[in-house]
Amino acid sequence: MFRTITVGLDGSPESRAAAEWAAREAKLRGLPLKLLHVWEPVPEPLAQAPLLGAETHQHWTEKIPRESAKGIRLRHPDVEVTAEHMAGRPRDVLCEVANAAELLVLGSRGLSGVGGFLVGSVGLAVVAHAERPVVLVRAGEQAADEHEKDPAGIPSAATRYRPVVLGLDTDSLDASVIEFAFDAAERRDTGLRVVHGWNLPAYYGYAATVDLERYDEVARQHASALAEALSLWRQKHPAVDVVEESRSGSAAGHLIDASHEASLVVVGRRIRRHPFGAHIGSVTHAVLHHATAPVAVVPHD
Repeated sequence: MFRTITVGLDGSPESRAAAEWAAREAKLRGLPLKLLHVWEPVPEPLAQAPLLGAETHQHWTEKIPRESAKGIRLRHPDVEVTAEHMAGRPRDVLCEVANAAELLVLGSRGLSGVGGFLVGSVGLAVVAHAERPVVLVRAGEQAADEHEKDPAGIPSAATRYRPVVLGLDTDSLDASVIEFAFDAAERRDTGLRVVHGWNLPAYYGYAATVDLERYDEVARQHASALAEALSLWRQKHPAVDVVEESRSGSAAGHLIDASHEASLVVVGRRIRRHPFGAHIGSVTHAVLHHATAPVAVVPHD
């Protein structure tokens, strides 16, 4: 059973923000938190250099998770925190750890303004190959960012959570992605905003104009498919207020826009076990790079 929230930690601002988010998530789920620092062994000649000797290297690899754990325990006394350091290629170790965790949390450097994430090669590799949910958190992410502003318009962690946003493709439904989003909304005692983007069939492109009645019919079909896909989950989670948005246009664009008012964005990723080809879909890839809220990527078959 997967019963640990694990966060990759390297001492950077983005990983510290990820650790804080992971601690809050661990409290919401009632699970322990593991802080993991992965270091890649340096070549033997460099390891013998005065500034990179074995004792110095070991000191820093142990110090980062130990001191971070101490701070997390002070700020989150209700969360059980452990710290660990492992040697190896970060992407390989993190993928292995992710598959043994309830949830893996990684930091991602934020771009200026509302530019969103700058996802590094390690983060993308882990997202592409992990078979458990992975959450990316921007540097500078604060607890108040996930909540609505107070009556005076001031950010506050004491107000209600912003909605959870779920990106849903009705042609590729998976129960684990939908359940993750409903569960996240229910734990936060907030609403769920389900965003579905669609485009007109290709043959419409050959017409000089699109008949409004036909356009409305396609729109109704997509809205009906979305409502049907969510009906069972509405029954399972009656406390979650669900808003369905079926809109024409770019699904990635709609999700990125919705992220500005979200506490969490949830997207799916189809697991592909062969070594070639894309492992992150175009919509998920765009959301990872441009969403302004934490993003949970849930893999599915």
